[in-house]
Amino acid sequence: MRHRDFAAFILPSAFAMVLFIALPILSVAVQSLFVEHEQVVVTVESCGPFGCETQEKVDTQATAALRAEQPLGRFNGLGTYLNRAHLAVDEIGVILSDNDGFGDVMARIYNLPFYKALAFTLVYTALVTPLAMILGFAVALGVNNIPKIYKGPVIFLSLLPYIVTPLIGSLILFWMINSDGVIGASLQWLFDDPELSLKASPTLTWVTLIVYGIWHMAPFPFVVFYAGLQTLPQDTLESAMIDGANRWERIRYVVMPHLVPLATFVGLVLMMDNFRVFEPIIGFSSEANATSLSWSIYNDLNGQVDQLFGSAAATSILTMLGVIVLLMPVLIRTWREFNRKAH
Repeated sequence: MRHRDFAAFILPSAFAMVLFIALPILSVAVQSLFVEHEQVVVTVESCGPFGCETQEKVDTQATAALRAEQPLGRFNGLGTYLNRAHLAVDEIGVILSDNDGFGDVMARIYNLPFYKALAFTLVYTALVTPLAMILGFAVALGVNNIPKIYKGPVIFLSLLPYIVTPLIGSLILFWMINSDGVIGASLQWLFDDPELSLKASPTLTWVTLIVYGIWHMAPFPFVVFYAGLQTLPQDTLESAMIDGANRWERIRYVVMPHLVPLATFVGLVLMMDNFRVFEPIIGFSSEANATSLSWSIYNDLNGQVDQLFGSAAATSILTMLGVIVLLMPVLIRTWREFNRKAH
């Protein structure tokens, strides 16, 4: 391909990536270096028949003028990244200097807002990603082997969790696990405990959110793996059957190696998506027991007093860095395989 043709082909995509990806990320990075202006407070003296007294009031006009003059806010450098709401460098230093036991140290670190959100985000990503892939692969194998007449309805039912809007799906499950819901009432009857609630325990809340995540995410790997099964070389599969390979051996030595590239793609997409978990936390109203990095951004932007743009921007940058760290091993491995095949 000529350089001119290549440039004409790639320039529209490159322009769109710069406009809709690079520039917004740069804007967020700049905003993370600023914090909101403090309100301008003035002392006002008011006199009455019984004397005078002084009061402190917010000068709304001066505050508005200051914000209009410096719309980004007050420059704070990396202070937002290091404060207690984020990396909590000073607090971590104090905790480590107290020489507590490992369990106490981890508990105190977990109580810090950012690390509490990070802990659930990592656990959710680490469990939902592989389990959703395994479930999707199992469903794809099952659908691929059923009679053709049943495939249409089964595929529709298998895709239903992915069709339902995440917030609506989490709300439906949230209602079902209520004490008067079908799941909540069944568990209370099963364990003979009328006080049993999946919402009261942090552990049960995490389990509920993870189970919902697996249920909601499984259709995506199912679709990809099912499409990959349609390209499976039948000659290789028949040769394995002639050689006496049982069903499990055919899956292990023929089907799975054929789907490895697709599995890498599915794993990357699911990992990025799961690391940004947000809707289930809102749907389940589980902020007291489980928060995520994306929920922290939402919480900063929906404060009762002010929108903390700088704090939300810093959390966004840290979230992007977390995604990059998670994807780095897979990307390095893919790059090495590409170079090996190129040589």
